[in-house]
Amino acid sequence: MKTYVIMLSKVFPKGHSYEGANTNFADLLKRGKKIHTIRCNYPLWQKRIAEVQMGEACLSIRQWEDKPYRSKQVEIARLTKDDGVGLEYIILPPVLRLENILNSYPKLDHHDGLTHAAWLDWFENYPRNVKLPIIHFTKFRYNENWPR
Repeated sequence: MKTYVIMLSKVFPKGHSYEGANTNFADLLKRGKKIHTIRCNYPLWQKRIAEVQMGEACLSIRQWEDKPYRSKQVEIARLTKDDGVGLEYIILPPVLRLENILNSYPKLDHHDGLTHAAWLDWFENYPRNVKLPIIHFTKFRYNENWPR
């Protein structure tokens, strides 16, 4: 079975308003509070998540033990189709206003494991007007018409 790795940040990245502070993503994932992650490259993740949903692959959710790329990867969770892994997408508007995004994706920031301010800061430099994959770790979906 194929394994696709998703790395979760252990600390907020350089340039973020909470730079260096612990994200608590691992704990939030284990407690069912971080139920998805948003990435770039929708076509790549569309293909990978389809394989997971067909039972041909799994997701290994990991964090670096210490310094990124210079320490061991530690698996936090291993997810399969039985966990409800799925995919939706979001297109960020030219001006990033969370209140507008939350109309279509209620609690998007909290489901991603962030506060409103931290989410806006995190995604400030993400690409606009392209599909960004929302990789779901559970059966939850924002749009009920998306496959589970």
